[in-house]
Amino acid sequence: MPDRSFDFPLGLRPWPNPQRLRRPLLKEGYLLERLENSPDAFRLTAVLGAGKLTGFFQDFGRLLPDEAFFVLEFYENDGELSSEEDATPRVYYSDYLPTGEIVEVIRPYLSRLVHDGFVGFGLANNRAGIEMFCSEEKVVTCFTDNPLRLTHLLTRHGLPHKEHLPLPADFGHDHLSLLCHHRMQLPAPFAAMTPNQLDYLVFCREIIEQLEMYPVEESLSFFLSRKEQEEIARRLAERPEFSQVIELAEGDFGVLLFDWKDFVNACAAGFDGDLADYQFGLQLRDLLQFVSEGVSEPLQHKLQEVMAESDAIFRSLLQDQRKRIDAPGSIPIRSDRFWCHGVIAAQGANLRRDLIRSGWYK
Repeated sequence: MPDRSFDFPLGLRPWPNPQRLRRPLLKEGYLLERLENSPDAFRLTAVLGAGKLTGFFQDFGRLLPDEAFFVLEFYENDGELSSEEDATPRVYYSDYLPTGEIVEVIRPYLSRLVHDGFVGFGLANNRAGIEMFCSEEKVVTCFTDNPLRLTHLLTRHGLPHKEHLPLPADFGHDHLSLLCHHRMQLPAPFAAMTPNQLDYLVFCREIIEQLEMYPVEESLSFFLSRKEQEEIARRLAERPEFSQVIELAEGDFGVLLFDWKDFVNACAAGFDGDLADYQFGLQLRDLLQFVSEGVSEPLQHKLQEVMAESDAIFRSLLQDQRKRIDAPGSIPIRSDRFWCHGVIAAQGANLRRDLIRSGWYK
């Protein structure tokens, strides 16, 4: 018989235990860990019964500042996997919006987000150093530099602290969409919904449209605490010319780390922009290096780790490194700016035209 002692969402179906093996059961609780590369930041991993996830999400929203962004993750292939890429869910972010506005938009969808086994969702404010994500396994992961607020919240929802926390992934189970269930087996409010309303591809698209969300490539994984972001902000304040770039990133330095990776990926695929666009990418790397050189050693090491993969890829793309292309108004940094030595090989027509006009190939 499957484990019936835990309040599973409809989207997770535990496998039966035909041999009646003695094994630990899935129980509610949370695990608190300090992040290895952020001494003032913590990760909380929580397992909640489905009946508590809705209330926890709403209460978490009250911990956030006036603005936040919503995260949505789901499979866009409707279960038909034709490649390894299809087996990876797509991730969407909203812009920073009033937190109350996000909660109101999500409210009519929240029970479906909780119970569908192919959807994950979250709420975050990177500037405030707090975020939460509920995965398709319905495991909640939070990052924060103030764990007491979250542990108090979890305690109010009846979750005990655990030294060891079994997760759904530790047990055999199937993932189900709401459409996998016979209508007569669905509890309220799902029994009264149409197939379209139960289809996660439909309601996820509705959320994306209402919050004007956009797809992101989540190949970078890092967390910057408020203390780290304040240190970065003090360093950036030394160069007023960076203010426009920071404004474009809505004050979130983490966005600039993603922008550098996106720029490198665009260069690898064949850069479609012109020379000014290319130099803007180099200027972005100047900014990241300037920050890295002016912060504490632990934070410097962390930023270098985040950029390491993109930097290695960009080095491999450069050719003719006897020459340099510098960003306009280069700032003083200790690095030799490897990104300015040479130019990428995969040049689009606009960049190649501008390079010819500037005398690069003389």
